[in-house]
Amino acid sequence: MGIKTPEASSRAARNRMRAVRRRGTKAEIDLREALASLGLSFEANRRPLPDLRREADILFPEEKVAVFVDGCFWHGCPIHGTQAKANAVFWKEKIERNKKRDADTNERLQQAGWVVIRVWEHVDPTVAANEIAGVIAKVKSGRLRPTVLVIE
Repeated sequence: MGIKTPEASSRAARNRMRAVRRRGTKAEIDLREALASLGLSFEANRRPLPDLRREADILFPEEKVAVFVDGCFWHGCPIHGTQAKANAVFWKEKIERNKKRDADTNERLQQAGWVVIRVWEHVDPTVAANEIAGVIAKVKSGRLRPTVLVIE
């Protein structure tokens, strides 16, 4: 039995929610373009582990690096996350579930030998791409073990 989504508080709210993309967001696309401009080869929207029903936004399978671009509202950004006024209890619980799922994903991937990188959507994509490139170089040289990094 799933959580019942409440009715939208207004037509405008419903239209905003319908427009939200699950993948291929502007932040994801901008980061992919910045990574490609650095000559990095990656895959998009792939499961790092076959038995994990979660996809990384950007995946470097050979290096075992999974990148997730987290939306400030959806993942509770400490800087830009906002609280919904309408249906506040539902949204607070939803964001907490998202944060718990993110933590579980981080733990499972790290235990499986992956480096997990979480990038907040507000981060400049060029800055994030340069940091990711540095992580990839460290992984390739053996100077970085499985861990979770946050680019904020």
